[in-house]
Amino acid sequence: MAVDQAELSAFQWPTPTSAYVHVPFCRHRCGYCNFSVLADRDDLMESYLDAVDAELSALESPAVQTVFIGGGTPTHLPIDALDRLLQIVTNRLQLSDDFEWSVEANPEDITDEKLDCLVAHGINRISLGMQSFHDAKLAGLERGHSGAGGAAVIRQVAEVIRNVSIDLIFAAPGETATQWRDDLQMALSLPIQHLSTYALTFEKGTSFWSRRLRGELSAADESVEIDMYQAARQMTADAGLQQYEVSSFAKPAARCRHNLAYWDGLGWYAAGPGAARFVDGRREVNHRSTTTYLKRMRGGLSPVAESDAITVQQYARERAAFGVRQIDGVDLDRIHRETGIDIRGMCADMIQRSTDEQLLEEADGLIRLTQRGVLFADTVAGRFLD
Repeated sequence: MAVDQAELSAFQWPTPTSAYVHVPFCRHRCGYCNFSVLADRDDLMESYLDAVDAELSALESPAVQTVFIGGGTPTHLPIDALDRLLQIVTNRLQLSDDFEWSVEANPEDITDEKLDCLVAHGINRISLGMQSFHDAKLAGLERGHSGAGGAAVIRQVAEVIRNVSIDLIFAAPGETATQWRDDLQMALSLPIQHLSTYALTFEKGTSFWSRRLRGELSAADESVEIDMYQAARQMTADAGLQQYEVSSFAKPAARCRHNLAYWDGLGWYAAGPGAARFVDGRREVNHRSTTTYLKRMRGGLSPVAESDAITVQQYARERAAFGVRQIDGVDLDRIHRETGIDIRGMCADMIQRSTDEQLLEEADGLIRLTQRGVLFADTVAGRFLD
């Protein structure tokens, strides 16, 4: 289908209103983790803070509505370093009056002192990497906290930062449906506002990947994975958490605004090793190696390892792909108005095919996944990109 060149020439990339800062430091690297993480190199923390300050200073104080500090484990930073990082963000970014500021944390790193530091700087959302409340499962996932300890931390955090989100992993080796339901029941009994659930994946380059190749670990059957996922959908709904994205559930008004900005294609700034940004139609990823990132920043060089300018058509397709993963659905007419790209016409055959397969439906002008389609969200999203 032809693209309307007049509409296309009027298109302007959205100005980002979100920022991500990556903290690479961790106590140790979990066997399933393939993020840009560094263990046993706390000696690099001061150099890292200098580098992030320099990288953010180049942005010239943009106005943002959401900030997400992820990792790694930001709360692994000692209190002085954590305080400095949060002050750097405050100094280098203009936070809107109604900002959302999220920080990732592991339960074993939470102390009253660190919570006081987070609150003092205005953090109003915390994302805890719980993964499970079963001690045996936690040990298998190489996590550093106990189930009871994690639950206690959730209660402790919720007393001072109301918007608590937690992550849970399902389909771990040897996990039963009953154990997964126990995890969900425990999570939903605690004062959380948001829950993200992920099936365990074996990523190339991780120790879990190698152990699977050696036959030491095995993935759960697809049918077991689906049953666990459906249990999460049902139990969260019964507990008053609405599913708003394939892996995300939230109390009313507690949807993660930062992630919504990603999925809606609004663009975002980023700093730190391995951090990815999307600004003015260009995707960039910093060097994943923390030492390389620091070396380049010290030398006054760009920290970027990968850079890719996308077309407006790619952008429109990606907005449709990420948008359809949201349970409310995606407004293809809005994408057309804002980009000049008629995704509805361009993908008409694919939309019809997915509708015939009972994966997609249309309601109130939105294209959305059916109940069956949610189970095939990656397939449907991929069709928008083909």
